[in-house]
Amino acid sequence: MQDPPSWDVVEREHLQDCAVFRVTRSLSRSPRTGQVHPFYGIEADPWVHVVPVTAAGEIVMVRQWRHGSREVTLEIPGGIVDPGEAPAFAAARELREETGYGGGRLEPLGSVNPNPALFGNRLHTFVARDVVRLGPAENHGLEETSVVLVPRAELGALLRRGAIDHALVLAGLLRFLLEEGL
Repeated sequence: MQDPPSWDVVEREHLQDCAVFRVTRSLSRSPRTGQVHPFYGIEADPWVHVVPVTAAGEIVMVRQWRHGSREVTLEIPGGIVDPGEAPAFAAARELREETGYGGGRLEPLGSVNPNPALFGNRLHTFVARDVVRLGPAENHGLEETSVVLVPRAELGALLRRGAIDHALVLAGLLRFLLEEGL
């Protein structure tokens, strides 16, 4: 099977800087027809999230308000990798900020593109084993989280009934479950 040919970018323009992402428009030439078409994209810095597991086998999750869906969601901790920051460092930082947990062993589980039709960045997933509560969550003004300890044995039921609705969180938890042998 042969891959389809790539499109040549003729022109690229930054349309809007929205702080956590930037909107772009590319004019790209079809390899089949030669016609030029506009495509819109979202540039973003890399993202991380982490599946924190206590020695008792609990998954440390967070509930937080999401402005896009306008509801409180159940998620694993995560966020943006700051400029110059390694993804593993960002994962440990986000874990501490959003939950107050840390320590343990941080292991990479891989990375995915959030949506190749629009994004070019990567979401790096980690598992943090044997985490402990180090203190309160250190939320800053843009987010508020509450910590939920989910027994590992209950994770499947939460997934089946749709209690976890964030597609990227589902992808991270799938990587974790595959690593654990489902």
